[in-house]
Amino acid sequence: MKSLRIAAVALNQTPLDWRGNLARASEAIEAARRAGATLVCLPELCLSGYGCEDAFYAPHVRRRTLDSLAALLPTTQGVGAVVGLPLEVEGRLYNAAACIADGVLLGFTLKQFLADDGIHYEPRWFKPWPRGKVATISACGLSVLAGDLLYDLAGVRLGIEICRDAWVADRPANGYAARGVTLAMNPSASHFAFGKQAIRRRLVTEGSRLIDGPYLYTNLLGNESGRALYEGGTLIAQRDTLTHQGPRFVFGDRTLTVVDVDVADSPTKTKPGDTIISAAWQRSPADAEKLNPHSPPQAAWETGDAVVYEEFSRAVSLALHDYRRKCRAEGFVLSLSGGADSAAVASLVWLIGRLSGDPATLETVYQATSNSGTVTRDAARAVATAVGATHHEWDVQDLVERYTGLAAAAVGHPLTWETDDLALQNIQSRVRSPGVWMLANLRRALLLTTGNRSEAAVGYATMDGDTSGGYAPIAGVSKRFVLDWLQWMETVGPAGVGPLPALAAINAQQPTAELRPPGAGQTDEADLMPYAVLDEIERSAIGDLDATERTLERLQARFPEHAPEQLAAWLERFDRLWRASQWKRERLAPSLHLDVLSVDPKTWRRWPILSGE
Repeated sequence: MKSLRIAAVALNQTPLDWRGNLARASEAIEAARRAGATLVCLPELCLSGYGCEDAFYAPHVRRRTLDSLAALLPTTQGVGAVVGLPLEVEGRLYNAAACIADGVLLGFTLKQFLADDGIHYEPRWFKPWPRGKVATISACGLSVLAGDLLYDLAGVRLGIEICRDAWVADRPANGYAARGVTLAMNPSASHFAFGKQAIRRRLVTEGSRLIDGPYLYTNLLGNESGRALYEGGTLIAQRDTLTHQGPRFVFGDRTLTVVDVDVADSPTKTKPGDTIISAAWQRSPADAEKLNPHSPPQAAWETGDAVVYEEFSRAVSLALHDYRRKCRAEGFVLSLSGGADSAAVASLVWLIGRLSGDPATLETVYQATSNSGTVTRDAARAVATAVGATHHEWDVQDLVERYTGLAAAAVGHPLTWETDDLALQNIQSRVRSPGVWMLANLRRALLLTTGNRSEAAVGYATMDGDTSGGYAPIAGVSKRFVLDWLQWMETVGPAGVGPLPALAAINAQQPTAELRPPGAGQTDEADLMPYAVLDEIERSAIGDLDATERTLERLQARFPEHAPEQLAAWLERFDRLWRASQWKRERLAPSLHLDVLSVDPKTWRRWPILSGE
C-alpha cells in the first residue's frame, strides 16, 4: 500500500485561447506541485477548449493543441499529469487524455463513449475508440502509443475514463480491477444542469467501488464558450465512499483539491492483451502528516430544501460574469420594465458582486408608453436602487405615435385596437430597442434580454423588441420558475448573501406585458394559458416528444379542475404557437443551458422552421 498525494483541478478555459489555456494549465500543475502532489488531473479537452465546435475540423487547431502539449511537458518535472486534448489518429479525430510524467509524454488514452444526447454533439467531430485497440502515432516529436492504455506510474497502476465513459453501463472501469488498476482518473467537461452533481457523485463513488481504490474526477469551470456552464465541483472517492468535493461555481481561473490517498501496489502480473506504459520518477515528497483524510462532500447550501434556487443563483451569475469578461464588455445594460423577468435579470447581475466580491456595472432604463402604469415604474425604480444600478426613465410614447402615424398613412386608414391589436402591441416593444441598444454601445456594455423559456416556446415575444440584446440569461428556465425564484430571493436568498426585499414590489404584481390599454386587463396567462399547464405541455410535447393524444391524457390527469375541452384548446394553442415560432427561437440571443428541458435549437431540441400536422 502506498500513500499518494493526488490533485484534482477545475479550470476556466476558453476555446482556441492558446496562450491563456496553456498558461492556466501550467499554473495549475505548478500549484499542485507546490502542494506536494504526485499526480494531477486536468479537465477534458482543456488545452483546446471543449466548445471549439467545427473548429475541431481545422488542421491548425490540432497542430496548435499539440504545440501546447509540448510546451506543457517541462512543467511536469517531479509530477505526473493527465490533460485533455483533441488528437488525430490514423486520419480520424479523437477525444484524448495525454498522460505525462517528469517531462515525458507517456501516451494517450482515447475516449470510448461519446456524448450524443441533450446538448451534446461529440460524434459530429470525434470517433469512439474501440476497446482494447492500441495504435502508434507521432506527437511532440516522439513515437507514442494511443488508445486503450494503462499506466504504471512509480508503482501505481492508473486507468483513465474520459467523462461520458463513466456514464454508460459498460464503462471501462467495470474491468479495471481485473486489469490491476489501483487508481482511476476522469478528466471531464460535464455541463451544469439542475441536480446533475448528484449523478456525478454516484458515478464517482461507483468507480471507486469497482477498482476498490481511489477515483478522481475533474471538470471545467465557468462559462466556457457561451451556452454551457461548468460548475467545477471536482470529486474524489475512496473505496466506495465519496470523501471530497471541490467548490462549485467559483469565480476565478481554477480550483485545486489536493488529497492524500492510500493506493495498492501495482500487480506484478498483467492481463493478456493489456498495454501498460511504465514510468518512474522522483515523486514530490508529501508532508509527514496526512492531508485531508476526509472533508464534507457537499457545501452546506447544497443540502437544503432550496438547492435548485441556490444552483440557479450561482450558475447564472457566474455565467454572466464570464460572458461579460470573455467578450470584453465593460458592464451590463438592461431595459427594466418593472416586471418579473427583467427584475430577475437585474437581481442576477447584482449577485455577481455579492458572490464574487467584484460588483458588475449595471445601467437600467424604464421606457414608458401611455399604457405603462405607476406600479411598474415604481417597482423598476425600487429594484434598480436596491441592486445599485444607474437608472433612467424615458418616455417613448412620441416614438410610438410617430411610427403608428407613418404606418397608418401607408395602409390608408387609422390603426385601432379592434382591428390592429398585435401591431399596436409590437410597436411599443420595438421602439424601446434602438435607444437601449445605443446606450449599451456608448457604455461598451452587454445588453441583456429578459425572455424566459415559456415565452420562447410559444413565441410570446416581439422580435427586434424585447428580444434585442447580446445574451439571454433566463431563457433556460420557465416563467413559473422565475416567479418562484423571485419569491425566494425576496425572503431568503442565497446562503451567505441573503434576501433582496425590494423584490416585494415585483412579486405583488400579476405578470403582464403592459402593451394594451390599462382598461384591457392584460395578463400573460390570459394571453396564453396558466403557466403550470404550459410547462406540462412543454414537458410532454417537446421534452418527451409525446403525440397530441398522449399529451392531452397527461393534462387531464394533472389538471382535473379544468374541463377537457379547455385543456384541448390550450394544447391546440401551444401547438400552433410552437410551430409558428421556430423562426423566432432561431434568432434569440445566446442563452444558458440550465435545465433538462430547453427550447434553444442550437443546443437541444431542433425543429423545422416550417412544419405542420
